[in-house]
Amino acid sequence: MGSGDWNDGMNLVGIQGKGESIWLGFFLFTVLDQFSKISTLSGDVAFTDLCKKEAEQLHTNLKKHAWDGEWYLRAFFDDGTPLGSKSNPECQIDSIAQSWAVLSGAGDDNLNRKAMAALYKNLVRPDDKLIQLLNPPFDKSDLNPGYIKGYSPGVRENGGQYTHSAIWAIMAFAKIGDRERVWELMNMINPINHGNSPESINIYKVEPYVVAADVYSVTPHAGRGGWTWYTASAAWMYRLIVESLMGLHLDIDKLSINPCIPGNWESFKLYYRYRETKYQITIFQLATNNELLIANKEMQVTVDGIEQPDKLIHMVDDHNEHYAEVKFIFNNKLI
Repeated sequence: MGSGDWNDGMNLVGIQGKGESIWLGFFLFTVLDQFSKISTLSGDVAFTDLCKKEAEQLHTNLKKHAWDGEWYLRAFFDDGTPLGSKSNPECQIDSIAQSWAVLSGAGDDNLNRKAMAALYKNLVRPDDKLIQLLNPPFDKSDLNPGYIKGYSPGVRENGGQYTHSAIWAIMAFAKIGDRERVWELMNMINPINHGNSPESINIYKVEPYVVAADVYSVTPHAGRGGWTWYTASAAWMYRLIVESLMGLHLDIDKLSINPCIPGNWESFKLYYRYRETKYQITIFQLATNNELLIANKEMQVTVDGIEQPDKLIHMVDDHNEHYAEVKFIFNNKLI
């Protein structure tokens, strides 16, 4: 972990070069997996093999050491003391280790569901419309993770909502198919819902039309936003909406759609521009007693009235407007 990973406020956890980050293990697994695909496309067999070998070793070690019984650990200090463990008096659970176990694909499916259930139970704060990064905040214990402890409890990285991690949590719930919690949490962190009444505005105190980097979680600052206009979590929220909620994934010139939408949505429409060509796409969510079941399908994709057997929209830049329909049955997976 060195002098910090994504949470640079934990700059003393591995300052002696021995401490390990569980979150970074999941993230590195993702990087290795993606680079192995890139190197395969470029014909670099040796680098592909190296990435796969390192990813497999990392996966083995994460499986062996990362689980704490009810959720994933966050890290180990230089002396081997765990962080993000139920044995800790503070920072017993950290959000990003749970969400990236899911997002990376390196976590065990059964354990992932337990971890996300623990995240929901311990870090979601409906009354304050926020999702904490970690809990309990650092305050008076002997744990010394770094300058994160200099923040007041519940402020910024020290147990507030850090919006990057809140979005990753929602992405993870979407990946495991829990659409009800996805939309509950999306509505919770949506900045516009922090400004829908004079009372809410008085608590939030920042602009409700842009994403805030963080939202504080402890009285007297609970629900107050901070660092608006200056956060990459705005881009992550865009990805959350487009990729996780609407379910759009473009692979060169092939668009797949796998939405995660509320059960009471019958349809939605989007306009997609591929280079200089417009696609008008309508997505229908069907009841279980429909023609798709009769045809023994769960999804049907048509482009300009022609069914696509591979269920993909093949994008063509011919400067003509195209019309696509996606019909699907969504089987909700609850934790």
